Amino acid sequence: MYAVVRLNSFHPSKLSASGDTLEQFDRIHAAQPGYVGTVVVDLQAGRRLVINLWESEGHAAEALSVLGPEVRRLLNSIMSKPSELLGAGTVISTDLTPSTSA
Repeated sequence: MYAVVRLNSFHPSKLSASGDTLEQFDRIHAAQPGYVGTVVVDLQAGRRLVINLWESEGHAAEALSVLGPEVRRLLNSIMSKPSELLGAGTVISTDLTPSTSA
C-alpha cells in the first residue's frame, strides 16, 4: 500500500458551505483505480491533514491526471492556499479497521 499525505487549507466560511462540492470530489477520488481509502483529520481553522491510500505508487501517480484538474475545478475556489504535499511513500504499518459507529 502507498500513502500520499497533504495539508489542505480552506477558507473556513467557504468550507462550511461546500459540503456538496467536497462530496463530489470525494466520489471522483474514490472512483480512481487503485484507490484504497482516505483519512482526513480536522486541524481546525480550515486546515485538514489528508492521508490518501493507494494500492501502489503507480496508481497514485496515474490518478493525478484526473484529480489535478478536479482539484482546480472544485476545490481551488474554497482553498486559502494550494494543497501542501507533506510526503508520500510505502505504508509500512496500519491497523485500520472499518468503523462500526455512524
